[in-house]
Amino acid sequence: MERNVAQIALFAALIAALGAIPQITLAFGIPITAQSMGVMLAGAVLGTKRGFLSMMLFLLLVAIGLPLLAGGRGGLGAFVAPTSGFLIAFPFGAFVTGLFVEKVRLRPIGLRAGIGAALGGILVLYALGILGMSIGLGKSIPECAKLVMAFLPGDVLKAGVTGMLVAALAKARPQSVAWSVRA
Repeated sequence: MERNVAQIALFAALIAALGAIPQITLAFGIPITAQSMGVMLAGAVLGTKRGFLSMMLFLLLVAIGLPLLAGGRGGLGAFVAPTSGFLIAFPFGAFVTGLFVEKVRLRPIGLRAGIGAALGGILVLYALGILGMSIGLGKSIPECAKLVMAFLPGDVLKAGVTGMLVAALAKARPQSVAWSVRA
């Protein structure tokens, strides 16, 4: 039990730390950050439940005002900004990533984690992110989908890095990636 709580807190802290990496803000006001890789890693390493809970903890900390988002943002205002859809998608992205890595018996483990990261950390985040952008920017969903495509190359790279990191972790410390022991 204590190990689960520690891992959940650790990954909430990891995504906060990834927010400290300088962001690149695109012309339409949406920042490119490293935090989506934290979502991918949380799901790929912790699995469905703990990955989801780590992202919920992170969102709770943001909601109470801690400046944990890229650019030092925090507070309830972050949940009504054009990026709010991406933010709200964090727990669901981690859950889908975890679900894929837990249920799909694909070898090697790094490939499984990378594909899971793409499904949860790209597909899920983009779906809710585009919806949030559409509402926040007053643009159509197809317009926002075109804008979000600027993120795709970097996010594919993050999914690949996630796969490599999970493969290395599973090899060095299999007990750290509990689902890999069963796979």
